[in-house]
Amino acid sequence: MDSIIRSIAEALNGLPKELVVFIISMFPILELRGGLIASALLGLPIERGILFALLGNIVPIPFILLLITPIFDRLKKTKRIRPLVEKLEAKSMGKSERIQKYEFWGLLLFVGIPLPGTGAWTGGLIASLLNIKLKKAVPAIFLGLLMATVIMCIITYGIPALVRGA
Repeated sequence: MDSIIRSIAEALNGLPKELVVFIISMFPILELRGGLIASALLGLPIERGILFALLGNIVPIPFILLLITPIFDRLKKTKRIRPLVEKLEAKSMGKSERIQKYEFWGLLLFVGIPLPGTGAWTGGLIASLLNIKLKKAVPAIFLGLLMATVIMCIITYGIPALVRGA
């Protein structure tokens, strides 16, 4: 992940560091985790890193929750794209068992524990595919992002500061 983030940051060279973090945080897969890693690599203060990583990761979520199902339904009518959409749906739904069982708490933990294949994008997609009501999905995803922020700040800012101080 580090090399992907460095490559994207290099491609965005010349832009303000905050904008780089914001953009990286909007990417699926990288999301908040990637944004906070980029923030630390770019030397941004933790507060600014958190702000721009959170904002960047939050921006796509309403679109995913509200529009992904109709977009997927439309794309599945296209012969060439249908297999890709079905594969994405299957992959997402393969991770949905706990979310389906526990809904709010399952979604919160899925988004909040920063592991590969988890995060707000996939959580939003699964919530949409499972028809989880927005009043449950939005707070679960947002609180999950806050949880992931704490964990990632410890990893990207806290541990390196302890190592440097030791």
